[in-house]
Amino acid sequence: IYERTLDMQSGTLDREVLWETPSGKRVLIESRRLVSLSQRHLAAISFQVTVLNDHAPVVICSEIVGDQPNQAGDKDPRQSKGFIHDPWITEHHYGRKNRLMLSHRVENSGMVIACGADHSLETECEYTRASSCDGDYGKVEFSVDARMGKPIQIFKYMAYHTSRGGASPQELCERCERTLDRALKLGFAPLVKEQRAYLDDFWQRADIEIEGDPEKNTRPAGEMQQALRWNLFQILQACARAEGTGIPAKGLTGQTYEGHYFWDTEIYVLPFLTYTAPRIARNLLRFRHSMLDRARERAREVNQVGALFPWRTINGEEASAYYAAGTAQYHINADIMFALRKYAEITDDKALLFNEGAEMLVETARMWLDLGFYSKRQNGRFCIHSVTGPDEYTTVVNNNAYTNLMARENLWHAAQTVRFMRENFAEHYANLVHRTGLAEKEDQHWQEAADRMFIPYDEELRIHPQDDSFLDREVWDLKETPKSRFPLLLYYHPLVIYRHQVIKQADVVLAMFLLGDEFTREQKHRNFDYYDPLTTGDSSLSACIQAIVSAEIGDEEKAVKYARYAVLMDLADVGGNVKDGCHIASMGGTWMVAVYGFAGLRDFGGNISFDPRLPEMLKSMRFALTLRGQRLEIKMTREKTLYTLAGGDHLQVTHQGEELTLSVGETIERPNRPPPIPEGHEK
Repeated sequence: IYERTLDMQSGTLDREVLWETPSGKRVLIESRRLVSLSQRHLAAISFQVTVLNDHAPVVICSEIVGDQPNQAGDKDPRQSKGFIHDPWITEHHYGRKNRLMLSHRVENSGMVIACGADHSLETECEYTRASSCDGDYGKVEFSVDARMGKPIQIFKYMAYHTSRGGASPQELCERCERTLDRALKLGFAPLVKEQRAYLDDFWQRADIEIEGDPEKNTRPAGEMQQALRWNLFQILQACARAEGTGIPAKGLTGQTYEGHYFWDTEIYVLPFLTYTAPRIARNLLRFRHSMLDRARERAREVNQVGALFPWRTINGEEASAYYAAGTAQYHINADIMFALRKYAEITDDKALLFNEGAEMLVETARMWLDLGFYSKRQNGRFCIHSVTGPDEYTTVVNNNAYTNLMARENLWHAAQTVRFMRENFAEHYANLVHRTGLAEKEDQHWQEAADRMFIPYDEELRIHPQDDSFLDREVWDLKETPKSRFPLLLYYHPLVIYRHQVIKQADVVLAMFLLGDEFTREQKHRNFDYYDPLTTGDSSLSACIQAIVSAEIGDEEKAVKYARYAVLMDLADVGGNVKDGCHIASMGGTWMVAVYGFAGLRDFGGNISFDPRLPEMLKSMRFALTLRGQRLEIKMTREKTLYTLAGGDHLQVTHQGEELTLSVGETIERPNRPPPIPEGHEK
């Protein structure tokens, strides 16, 4: 027997093994482990061994391994390259009775980490213990004279403390000692209880419950339900105790991208956190602000004013080695400011907006004004040249539609915020002027650039070109490209890819989702119909966005296809690369598929509206949102939607154009009507 179970409600990983030795002895091994969400420095394991049918000597060895090798690869540029030499410098190592302790300093950064482990053993059997510890390895070994049917129970507690500076290795070891002392005193069972309480609260706020139609095949809905919860659980693990850090592209599940942060957090993960865990969303935005001085330095390095946030970073410095698909993605500035705006509108957190937020808005707006120019050839429109949009198969182009649209949003928001503060919050405005040197008419220049922003549009095709030259390129024949040649970036030289109309991930289509109020329904149809056949899906960030827009334009078949691909990406390993770690951004995107796609949530300007588009495979869907401290519960079927204000005072929402006002405890039910299909798209 071998069984391993991840209990996402309790936050534990359980394993049961029934093993028969060559001599016929039957051994039952049961373990439960957790990484505490309530105590950020602590993890614990319950490990029990029982010899069922005989007496036998049993040796149980518990280790700390400090020189664990990196996952590395030299064929895929996304994978970690490993280290040429050992980056660790050993500071402390000792073993005392059941306790082990290691501490190391990172040679280049000076960061310090200490790891300690302690054990308690409960058994009626006789045993001896031996411990040892050197610079990179420590172990406690229990030699037990196991008696038939008598359990050998070991509890292992692990403490981790780190420092970016200021705390010595000795101090971190002492912190580990105190953490272990508290854990031993508390015991394993109370830790499990704490974990369950934490997750009960999380799932109450974050769960999405979907039910398949019993008259149809319910298996696809069941798979989506399980995978969706798995995705949300992984996001929680990646950020629940991430005070002072960001969310790596792989979360805490793998070493690909070397733990670096990208735009993934703001565009794909923060919507979920803003509506379900606003405290965590706030911490992540404040973390971006902590990098603002480095962003100012980065702007100067590339000869711009203001601030330019790094495309890829772990400490505020640009870590992308390839400028065409890295630094040229200036849209990172607008992505962060877009997330800030959404957070401020949904939470009404003016303290963050007027302090850290306003400072970032000023500096990013300055960068955009300096980066672009008013073009005579475009009738005085504000143009932005030599940039790369989200589609990394098309680089260093002029007037990328996504970049220009998002830059316009950034400039507008900066101008509006500064004016609002000047007119209504004089003290906050004065502090902002002091911190940034804001000149009196700067906001007017930002407003003008935004109002005159050039947005590409092709009158003949009636679509928004991805950039000025995209439509002039040769179309890549994706149907004739062997499946074995995907992803293209691993099999074709970048210059070959750049010469073609071929898309790695949603670009214009992403803009249509994020800034949907800037497009007509007909434009969304035409843009999607043009760009979807050109999209390879080589990026994990694409399917979720394609699903949302497919749902909006009424293409249920594609919406379900892309939704399943995104939701099952890691649990079913559809890309064959989950060994490198989970795709955290796509996981956040699957929450958006359910809420923005199937439920039809739109929140432009902080106004909450729903246009439900539940696919036929689902009978119902239920979820909750936190809006300005109030709890809104939504349950929908294909025929109707129920809105309940479960906590708060009163709340206004819109259901398919009808404004509703909810009082606390009130439920309002409304029928759903199918979205209109423009002429030429009828089935």
